[in-house]
Amino acid sequence: MFEDTLLETAARVQALLTELLQPKAEEDEIERPAPLLAAMRHAVLNGGKRLRPFLVVESARLFGGDATAALRVGAALECLHCYSLVHDDLPAMDNDDLRRGQPTVHIAFDEATAILAGDSLLTFAFDVIAAPETTLTDSAKTTLVLALARAAGMGGMAGGQALDLAAEKQAPDEQGIVTLQAMKTGALLRFACEAGPVIAGAAAEDRQRLRAFGALIGRAFQLADDLLDLTADAKTMGKATGKDADRGKGTLVALKGQAWAETELDRLVNEAVTLLSPYGDKAATLIAAARFVAHRKS
Repeated sequence: MFEDTLLETAARVQALLTELLQPKAEEDEIERPAPLLAAMRHAVLNGGKRLRPFLVVESARLFGGDATAALRVGAALECLHCYSLVHDDLPAMDNDDLRRGQPTVHIAFDEATAILAGDSLLTFAFDVIAAPETTLTDSAKTTLVLALARAAGMGGMAGGQALDLAAEKQAPDEQGIVTLQAMKTGALLRFACEAGPVIAGAAAEDRQRLRAFGALIGRAFQLADDLLDLTADAKTMGKATGKDADRGKGTLVALKGQAWAETELDRLVNEAVTLLSPYGDKAATLIAAARFVAHRKS
């Protein structure tokens, strides 16, 4: 039942992204160059679980937020997430040829186009949030833009990617790994959960609670990802596996073992469930999402 809900939201996100990334230039745009737009669409419209938009939609639903606005904020977040994947796959970064079972953007097009596609998707994310079609107050939009910028920038995802590259030369200690993963992976997932209360105009306490829930989701997601990198095959994952070990990157799984990681995943899920317990049955879908993140197979 949960996976049906996830698939339904993914289809809605896909439809909206297809509409947003159409050839016709918007007001104040001059032109949308066809090769650049094709690369952006290749990066974004290639499937995926759309977990981050799903968390935005469901965290907004928990507090009665506007569903259409939540979907647009989720689509914006997906554009930003996909930008990070395009750049992360580049030869100067992780040098990957495969993403979601398809050639990465720099393979399907070229490196320069991939860089520009990533740049454009990053910028477009804030365009989508700020646009008049996102029917939120200016205050809510400003709050979302600031929160997303900080989740994505040097103190969040991009900073985490910098730490990840540095980890290839000098393996971090346990706290260093935790910090790296909270930035590189956790920051956007934290934003996804925190965005819902902002969209709904919920109380500051609710925003803090969902922010903490998102941080737990982020830790569980990365820990599960590291387990999958160790145990799954490339066909199942839709990307290369075993690369962390090959490049000497430290992970909590490598440091503390598979058995510890599986126990820790259960602990993180239990903590996430406890955080949402004040909301009762209304939080059932988000709780199911926490379990899905921890125990997914790809």
